[in-house]
Amino acid sequence: MVTNVQKTSLNLRSETAENAAAIQDRTVDIVTRALDRSGVQWTLLSQSARLQSTRIIETHSERTRDLMQGFAEVSQRIARSQSIVDDWTAYLKDATQRVVLTMDALRERGDVFLEHEAAGCPPVLIYDYEVIVDGATLKRPCNYQLLRILPPKGVTIDDTRRPYIIIDPRAGHGGGIGGFKPDSQVGVALSKGHPVYFVSFGRDPVPGQTLADVMHAEAGFVRTVRARHPDSPQPVVTGNCQGGWATLLMAACNPDLTGPLILNGAPIAPWSGEVGENPMRYNAGVLGGTWQPMFWSDVGAGMFDGANLVMNFEQLNPSRNYFGKYFDLYRDPDGGRKRFIDFERWWGGYFLLNEAEIHWIVEQLFVGNRLIKNTAQLEPGVPIDIKAVKGPIFVFASQGDNITPPQQALNWIAATYADEEEIRLRGQRIIYMLHDEVGHLGIFVSSKVARKEHTQMASTLETVEAMAPGLYEMVIENTQGEGQDKQFEVRFYDRTLGDVAALDDGQQDEASFAAVAHMSEVQANAYETFGRPFVRSVSTPMGAKALRDLHPLRVQRTAMSSDNPMMKGVAQLAGMTRELRAPATADNPFLEMEKLTGDWVEQAMDLSRDLRDAWYEGMFYALWGGPLAAWFGKKNAAHRTLPDPETLKALPEVEAALAHMKQGGLPEAVIRLLLLLASSNQSFRAEILHRWAHVFQHEAPFRDLTVEDRQRMLREQTVIVTFDEQGAIDTLPDLLPRVADRKQAVDLLKRILGEIPDPSPELVEMAQALYDALDLAEIKQKTETRSKSQGRSSAAANKAKQK
Repeated sequence: MVTNVQKTSLNLRSETAENAAAIQDRTVDIVTRALDRSGVQWTLLSQSARLQSTRIIETHSERTRDLMQGFAEVSQRIARSQSIVDDWTAYLKDATQRVVLTMDALRERGDVFLEHEAAGCPPVLIYDYEVIVDGATLKRPCNYQLLRILPPKGVTIDDTRRPYIIIDPRAGHGGGIGGFKPDSQVGVALSKGHPVYFVSFGRDPVPGQTLADVMHAEAGFVRTVRARHPDSPQPVVTGNCQGGWATLLMAACNPDLTGPLILNGAPIAPWSGEVGENPMRYNAGVLGGTWQPMFWSDVGAGMFDGANLVMNFEQLNPSRNYFGKYFDLYRDPDGGRKRFIDFERWWGGYFLLNEAEIHWIVEQLFVGNRLIKNTAQLEPGVPIDIKAVKGPIFVFASQGDNITPPQQALNWIAATYADEEEIRLRGQRIIYMLHDEVGHLGIFVSSKVARKEHTQMASTLETVEAMAPGLYEMVIENTQGEGQDKQFEVRFYDRTLGDVAALDDGQQDEASFAAVAHMSEVQANAYETFGRPFVRSVSTPMGAKALRDLHPLRVQRTAMSSDNPMMKGVAQLAGMTRELRAPATADNPFLEMEKLTGDWVEQAMDLSRDLRDAWYEGMFYALWGGPLAAWFGKKNAAHRTLPDPETLKALPEVEAALAHMKQGGLPEAVIRLLLLLASSNQSFRAEILHRWAHVFQHEAPFRDLTVEDRQRMLREQTVIVTFDEQGAIDTLPDLLPRVADRKQAVDLLKRILGEIPDPSPELVEMAQALYDALDLAEIKQKTETRSKSQGRSSAAANKAKQK
């Protein structure tokens, strides 16, 4: 009895000790992680403070120095001037006239705004068009339309060429920016003879419309275009900004749509960015998450006003949007008037979204980041998996884009695929381009800064099906000359996911966004339960319209229109002013003083913005960067589960390709040889791709193959070269047992590759390995012997003729 009690007591003491040890270990683990996270928070805060303060000091010190020097020089010029009175009189007259002309331009902007609103805000395309499909008539109606762009005079369209479909962003503004001017995406495609279609949308959504309805409509538009051009390659679908991630959603939910996709400035990974940059991504953490658009939609009687989104964009650069563009108009009201009015017609067209649409966008994309975590759904039973996209994907991003920085445009690649080998295994082609300076809108309108990228992208789209699956960067380099004589070389570099990750400063900041996502869910649920019933009970359609009409962005345009009695005489006064126009001479010192004053105002506003952004970022990491926030957001921090790269080789499609690597003939051999040479060189010129594409599609031994057969061969040979390079080399003789086939393969390679200046050592080594594997020395010897024999026979024949 005593023995049993003693044993029980010992067991209890042992269990208690084990539990205490476990609790102690758990406590140590929690404390350690908290300390680690506190260290991360301190690192983020200190890094933000250092980067922001350094940039502010360097930028504004230099700008202040330049301004002070400019003011001093102008002041000296004025002091030394012998015609100071005449200069001042000429400037004062010129400035007064420019005030009148600027007021008249603002009046015209107001009139254009009211006319545009009265017409229902049609797209601001400069091209004529016809409606092919009206989304309001579909089984699942929506306010989207498929338009066919009518070619202008002098432009001939070839209906057998690849059609272009351009999807503009519905992010507060209306459609048309992709066809806004001749240098736009529409203009580039038309100039090359391609049929061009445009996906536009109305100002008011169809009641009950959801993003799922829009996705189904856009997929139907693509199928309509395919049916209209049965003899052309698959259509290119170009998505701008919001239209970019919408295009990706459509392609992921419709795997049969296999044409190339172009994503221009599309924020697919909205949590991404660099510390010290990209303040827009902190909005939800400082201002609130999903409950805000829910509230504003309820106040709007179920409609979210896109003018709120436009105001967010404007506040990213207030010096430009609230002063700079007006000052530029005032400086040159004669030459800048049309450009100002044309842009403001689009910028001032404010569109609406249903509550369900803006709710999904904020909750699942921008705050929840669910698209790249593979947890987003447009509707029950419609999962969105980016890996399902089969068509080639082009991504265009820019370092100068303050709305969609490169990290938000590109980080989804590393979050979706285990490594670049998985991209090849799936037969996918992802090509990205980085520009150094072009801004967000410049990406869409093909500005002069980015025109060569758009032109080369259009050229590559003609040949993309001949590219081997993989991840590439398109780089324009070796630029020589100026203007129309400018020449450059386009190369495609093999890239890894590590190369993409190197564009970011790490992902340790993303735990903070996970905490924001969780808090957004809590706030949304609280508002849904306690706030929404009251807000909806006091909201009316009439009140919602009044709120929209009183929005500051609408009021500033309406107030300056001809409907304002105080503006009645402006047009007549401006007409008289144009008749008496007397611009000051360009060397007038007061004009330079005026410009310097404008620069000073802009700098003051920029300094205010930079200080605001620094405070914004510091507040965000102070609130959401700590250990408690990391614990709170833990469930939202999980990333997509990716396959182990080591297991990819064991996948059935890989095993099947490797098991049949000895099977095939000349087509498979040529593809394999090109892949082996390209993988050893890590890059290739665009002209090689164009020559290869021509052979791949139009010449023997490929021309008699179907498109599906060619793509299957290209994918299988890519898998073989990727997972067993040495085996791919060793089995080449099995594909080319005859000397004639080997010679034909070599001849094709020489014609496709052309002359390669300065080949890399790796390329030389691979070429030698292939030379040895195919025993090309024997082929060369036989060829030379045959040539000599033919030469002797020809000489003998000539002698016989002479005799």
